[in-house]
Amino acid sequence: MNEDQSSGGARSFRLHNNQIPARPLEPALYLVATPIGNLGDITLRALETLAGADVLACEDTRVTRVLLDRYGIQNKPYAYHEHNADEAGPRLLQALEAGRSVALVSDAGTPLVSDPGYRLATQAIEAGYKVVPIPGASAPLAALVGSGLPNDAFFFAGFLPAKDKGRRDRLAELAGIPATLIFFESPHRIAATLAAAADVLGGERAGAVCRELTKTFEEFRRGTLSELAAFYDAVDNVKGEIVWLVGQPAESVATEADVDAVLADLAGTMPTAKAAAEAARLTGLPRKELYQRLLDMKERHG
Repeated sequence: MNEDQSSGGARSFRLHNNQIPARPLEPALYLVATPIGNLGDITLRALETLAGADVLACEDTRVTRVLLDRYGIQNKPYAYHEHNADEAGPRLLQALEAGRSVALVSDAGTPLVSDPGYRLATQAIEAGYKVVPIPGASAPLAALVGSGLPNDAFFFAGFLPAKDKGRRDRLAELAGIPATLIFFESPHRIAATLAAAADVLGGERAGAVCRELTKTFEEFRRGTLSELAAFYDAVDNVKGEIVWLVGQPAESVATEADVDAVLADLAGTMPTAKAAAEAARLTGLPRKELYQRLLDMKERHG
């Protein structure tokens, strides 16, 4: 792979009309973050890595070529994606075994976040090769900091299932997580997804839809899930790449009567230990405390 680099081809990148030499890289798999829209968001370390790697692997050579041409990088990209991973993956591992440096990029953003690079990285780690992240642009993080929603805790959930039942089931699983939820979604499904989220998570829960991040028509739309669902239901043709977020759930304090009611209901259909475990999941209270409470309830009521 990459005969141009191995035969001594130019290893440099261009910055403001200055051609800058790239230093040699030690043998490793480099996971290189690339811009999610604005090509100016590339880092200097990423440019040097893309220029200096012995082998450069990417999802789509045409997309990566645009970035390389912008910065005068002559390295030749090779395709590595979900459709050719069985063939291309072993070749990349062979390059690592031969002591070469391999850089991996996705079409945009940080590799391994919703793209096939995860498979290659795990194989490299299992084989004992060094894996080096080259951080940079990330759509989930850009959306989070621009959303105005709490960022002290967040959970990236990727894409929801395409079918309505699967989508709603997954939202129900995520409903109680005490963190801002971050999702990807396609433009033609965003209206239905927001409607489902409003139903399952509650229409008054805060949300944000972030579209075309870092690009010319970047847009942040903030509001409750009901407001966002109504807005996108009225839009005929949504365009662009979308990250949407849901704010953290409101804290609820269960009263003693509430807890007893939950325990009594669960104890009617399952063993004591299992009922206590399920009650702990629902209320957030310690399982051991609930187990003893349920034993006390049973003793009082015979």
